[in-house]
Amino acid sequence: MVFAAPNEALTRAEGVLAADPPPLHASVAHQVIGIWQRDFGDTRLALAHLRRARDLAARADSPEREADVLATLGVALVHSGRTREGLAAFERGVARGTGHTRARVLFRRAYVWWVLGRHKEALEDVRRAIPVLRQADDVIWTARALTLRATVHLALGSVERADADFTAAERLWDTTGQEHDKADAVESRGLAAFRSGDVPAALRLLDEAEERYAKLGTPTFMLTIRRCEVLMAAGLAPEALAEADAATAALDGIGGQSTRRAELLLVAARAARLAGEPRTSLARAALAVRLFAGQRRTWYETHARLVLIEARAATGRGSGRLVADAAAVAERLAAFGAPAAPEASLLAGRIALGLGWTADAERHLAVAARSRHGGPPLARMTGWAAQALRARAAGSARGVLEACRRGLDVLDDHRMTLGASELRARATAQGAELAALAQEASLVSGGPRRLLVWSERWRATVLTAPPTRPPADPALLSGMTAFREIAARAEEARTDGGRPVPALEREQRRLEREIRSRTLHMRGGAPGDGDRFDVGRLLRRLGDGVRLVELAVLDGRVHVLLCGQGRVRRFEAGLLAEAEREAEHVQAGLRRLAHPGAEARLPLVEAAGARLQELLLGPAAAHLGSGPVVVVPPGRLHRVPWALLPALRERVLSVSPSASSWLRARDTAPPPGGRQVLVRGPGLASGGAEVTELAGRYGVRTGGAGGVPGAAGAVPGTPGAGVHPARAAASFARDVSRTTVLEGDAARVPRVLRELDGAASAHIAAHGTFRADSPLFSSLRMADGPLIVHDFERLDRSPYRIILSCCDTARFASVGADELLGLVTALLPLGTAGVVACSAPVNDEAVVPLMLALHKGLDAGLSLAEALRDARAALPDDAVHRATGWAFSAFGAA
Repeated sequence: MVFAAPNEALTRAEGVLAADPPPLHASVAHQVIGIWQRDFGDTRLALAHLRRARDLAARADSPEREADVLATLGVALVHSGRTREGLAAFERGVARGTGHTRARVLFRRAYVWWVLGRHKEALEDVRRAIPVLRQADDVIWTARALTLRATVHLALGSVERADADFTAAERLWDTTGQEHDKADAVESRGLAAFRSGDVPAALRLLDEAEERYAKLGTPTFMLTIRRCEVLMAAGLAPEALAEADAATAALDGIGGQSTRRAELLLVAARAARLAGEPRTSLARAALAVRLFAGQRRTWYETHARLVLIEARAATGRGSGRLVADAAAVAERLAAFGAPAAPEASLLAGRIALGLGWTADAERHLAVAARSRHGGPPLARMTGWAAQALRARAAGSARGVLEACRRGLDVLDDHRMTLGASELRARATAQGAELAALAQEASLVSGGPRRLLVWSERWRATVLTAPPTRPPADPALLSGMTAFREIAARAEEARTDGGRPVPALEREQRRLEREIRSRTLHMRGGAPGDGDRFDVGRLLRRLGDGVRLVELAVLDGRVHVLLCGQGRVRRFEAGLLAEAEREAEHVQAGLRRLAHPGAEARLPLVEAAGARLQELLLGPAAAHLGSGPVVVVPPGRLHRVPWALLPALRERVLSVSPSASSWLRARDTAPPPGGRQVLVRGPGLASGGAEVTELAGRYGVRTGGAGGVPGAAGAVPGTPGAGVHPARAAASFARDVSRTTVLEGDAARVPRVLRELDGAASAHIAAHGTFRADSPLFSSLRMADGPLIVHDFERLDRSPYRIILSCCDTARFASVGADELLGLVTALLPLGTAGVVACSAPVNDEAVVPLMLALHKGLDAGLSLAEALRDARAALPDDAVHRATGWAFSAFGAA
């Protein structure tokens, strides 16, 4: 019972002891309490009970009972870090037991061998145990043994063998009432899914296992370790670090297993390294190494040493000693048959290259490169990274580019198995080194065109395909409705009383975790069709009048790729770090100019804009011509107000996450029907005045919701051949003028989403909130609560054009290699060809004339970028209005 119903088993065991039982029965009761304390409580208490159980079994003169208790005691001793004593207990247990009992002892010793990382011994013991357990028709212990054997196979990289054993074990569990073991089987299937590269399935199964454990009231430290491994593979290292640290604190709080503590420290060290915290990684890894060494767990100690060396290398401690240490770790891991061996060889080669030891580097990299031909996606990427470094050391730019192409193709296929846009974005971090190596090789040998191709190869790749639509999951839908209600109540409490309500905020965070967890379970579709960026096509679409400026960053310096007039030219600009600092100064200046009385800061902001231009455009600013400009910045420069730069201030200007994204937006046709939607959310300082005026202009009364014809005598038509889609959309919407206004109680999220789906254009005036901690919960405030990015992803087709007249709607989180998560980037893959949004807090009242002028331009058939340029020029020439105009940008090509 101690696994099927642990708390009930504990209560009954204590009841047995209270009745002054004979030694044999008392031995069983103390063993049950010892198991409970070992797995769910204090290991010191566990050892005391198990030693008492052993002594009572000896008094009862029952060798079989004594053997069984010795096996349980051996496991507890090993988990408490007393490996030698634990193995000695197993020796006595194997000697005392016979037949069926000995098979159970062997199974538990196999488990201990697995804990110690001695996989060969584990497989040998479980091989001896399984036939005896089957012959005795012991379903529960046979299923446990099969599960253990599968877990050992996974540790050795044998995924197919593991799958077979997990499947056989699961069939057996279905015939039992062992709920704890069933939960463990689900957890094991999650581990198998992860090892085979299926991250969404792994997250789903581990979450299901956690729910099962929660019903039993059992701690889940091993589950946490496995979940952290999956989170790291998904690019969520900061979350993995937080979970591992929290679990370590909880384990310490109950005096839990020393072995689990060491494993949690190891996973925390890996997570800290991936999260860019090398010193934290160093501290965690060093402690893990000491614990594993004391526990005689050589397999785990070697893995911890690998992380320790990686952390030392990340802190700039490259040395010959570090190369030797990494090489020694690689040899030991290879001898263990550990899948991490190529990572250690790659590390040794990378450090050797940094020291200029090309011969040593080649030897280690050649070993690591072997993994490129098989195994899970990330293992193959390790191999291709090693191959690219080998080619660079040999001076072969062609070899570098081929290895990078092959490696990024592997990651592309892996990325497309992920349904959640967040996971797709974060997974790209795995390819950052390959992308950087390819850009470097292109700069040296291929000229500006090749550099542009590789800049595009790994820029905003998440936008190349629509995200998987969230499933019609009743639990997900009800969770989003509940989240919206709780968030609205929390916002109302803050507004009314000025103080947050902790209970509401805790519930809001819980619902956010639940929603996010369910969306991360989504699987993606098949790999993409291989459509690659074509420089020639871009130049043809740009023609002679339009310039596209793509900014690439190599070794910390901005390189400007100026495209237009049939050619690509490269210019060097300033340092990225300096540009980021200047952009933050500009943002601070715009925030101050949003308030009347800050006019004196206007010259300072304009001067900062000039400095930004020098850092970001350099000499390219003099070669922009007089026509429209499309800016394609890297993710880390997403907050730059480009219209503030002197060379861009008076011209038609649009921003795009990538040149490929601009091309897709340029070729996107508007939907038929020309529907227009105007939305006004609650609590705006200006009252959303532009919506009222626009509704009047289009012939719609406000005060609720409606849709009536606008200009009398309008005749529906269709865009003619050769007409720019943006102009066709403007003309078509103006002819048909089917306008819906949603405000007051009508501006509720379900209704707003229905109207937005497939609309030609939408104007949303609502409070915007950017969530840097969780960008897909960035929101627009509606009557019934927040409209979040996850809501927009449910649209079949987002509006062709969207105008977001509120603050912070053009803010993004920069993640992965060069990806952006936020409201605008959620819309672009869903059919939106153009967005006007704001990257800074603005003066609500000053927004109204800007928006009215913008719509006037659109009604005249202009594109969003053209209309926004003219709208800025029409504003009053004071600091507040000028800052408001600079804060808005046009994204895309509509």
